[in-house]
Amino acid sequence: MENVLAGQLKLVIETQHGGTSTFVQSVRVHKPMESRAAWDGFVHVYDLKNHPSARRAYAWSSPIEGSKQPRFFAVLHQGRIKGPTEAVRAAAEAVNKWGAQKAMK
Repeated sequence: MENVLAGQLKLVIETQHGGTSTFVQSVRVHKPMESRAAWDGFVHVYDLKNHPSARRAYAWSSPIEGSKQPRFFAVLHQGRIKGPTEAVRAAAEAVNKWGAQKAMK
């Protein structure tokens, strides 16, 4: 994993969710085409300290169509989110339901 990406994802997690994150590992997640939510990429797993309700977070970036800038995602390990695959699924559902701009707020 590139150090720049690791630092960016750490910042995204800490900015969006608080606490202090420490990189643990990268996990490849492949979601076959079920609808328009197919995805294949790496989710980076971070341990969290000083967060009130989560001890782990999942983060990744994804290209934005028509842009050179990536979109960053950070999802906490809580509730129905038990691992990287569920984190990607939940983010895809939020984007599909609310649109890209509202899902990121």
